[in-house]
Amino acid sequence: MSEFVPGLAGVVAVETEIAEPDREGGALRYRGVDIEELVGHVPFENVWGLLVDESLEPGLPAAHCDLEVRTGGHMSDLQAMLAVLSGTWRLGQLIDIDDEQAKEDLRRLSAAALSIVAQSARGADLPPVPEETVLEGRTAAERFLLAWRGEVDEKAAKAIDTYWICTAEHGLNASTFTARTVASTGADCGAALSSAVGALSGPLHGGAPARVLPMLDAVAASGDAEKWVNDSLARHERIMGFGHRVYRAEDPRSRVLKRTAKELGSPRVAVAEELEQVAHEAIARKHPDHSWTNVEYWSAIVLDVAGVPPDLAPAMFACSRTAGWSAHVLEQKRLGVLIRPSAKYVGPAPRSLG
Repeated sequence: MSEFVPGLAGVVAVETEIAEPDREGGALRYRGVDIEELVGHVPFENVWGLLVDESLEPGLPAAHCDLEVRTGGHMSDLQAMLAVLSGTWRLGQLIDIDDEQAKEDLRRLSAAALSIVAQSARGADLPPVPEETVLEGRTAAERFLLAWRGEVDEKAAKAIDTYWICTAEHGLNASTFTARTVASTGADCGAALSSAVGALSGPLHGGAPARVLPMLDAVAASGDAEKWVNDSLARHERIMGFGHRVYRAEDPRSRVLKRTAKELGSPRVAVAEELEQVAHEAIARKHPDHSWTNVEYWSAIVLDVAGVPPDLAPAMFACSRTAGWSAHVLEQKRLGVLIRPSAKYVGPAPRSLG
C-alpha cells in the first residue's frame, strides 16, 4: 500500500481472533463471548485466561511482587518494574521460546503488574501489606485492594473487577500496536509489556477518565448542565468522555459501566446522566456519529466508587489491558512477521552543503 494515511487510521495491519468490537451494533465480544455475559459472572483473572489461553482456566494466578523501584509515578513504577523483571527472571526472547513458555511469562508478568500498581498506589510512606494477607483475597480485585489498603470493600472490589473486564481488550490501539511491534522483533515478553505501558502513559490514550470527574464537578457547581454544555461548545472545548473512533452507536462498555455505577449507588449518577443526555443531544446536532458516551465517561464514575484517585486511573487501565496486550503478543509471536511499515520521504531535494 503506497497511499499515505496519517496515524494509519483505518489501515488494516493485522488479522486477529482476540476481540470484536461491533461498530454498528454496540457490542464487544472477547473471542466471541459478549462482555455482558462476563461482567458479574466471571472474575477478571479468568477473563484474562479467555483472552490469552482461550480458556477461563487457569487464568491469572494469585501472586505478590515486591515493588523494588519507586519512580514517583504509578505508570513509570509499572514500566520500570516490568523491565526489571525481564532481567531478574531471565526471560527468554520470544524468538527462542515456545508458545507455552511465552504464556507462562505473560501470566507471571501480568499478575505481577497488578501487585506492582497496588503497592505503588499504597505509597512509600506506609509499610507494605504482608504477602500472606494479600493472598487471602478471593479474586484479583480483592487482592489488589488488600495490597493497596490492607482491607477489602465489596463495592470497591466489584467496581474494579467490572472496570478491568470492560477494558481488558479493544483491538489495535496505540499501546497494543506497540506491544505487537516489540513482540515482532523477537524481544522478551517483559520488553513488550513495558513498552505498551509507555504508550499508554500518554494522555491521548487512556487518560480521559482522570478528566471526567472535574468536569462533572463543574457541571454540578453550575447547576445548569445545558448552559454548561452550550458554553463549553461555544468555546470549542472538548467535552470529555464522548465519541469513539470505533463505535458509531453506544459504546457497549459504557452501558455496562453505567449500570454498575447505579448498582453501586454512586452519588455522581444523577449529574452524570443529566450531562450525558444534554451533551449527547448537543453534539449529535453536528456530529451524530460521535455523540455517545464512551468507556472513559462511566469508567471515571465506577473507579470513583472504588476510591481510585484520578492520577491512578491510567495505571488501573494498564492492569486490565495486560490481558489484551498478552493475547496480542502471543498472536504476533505465532504470526512470526517483523512489523516494518514504510515512510514516505518529503524532505528537501538533493542539495549541497555549500
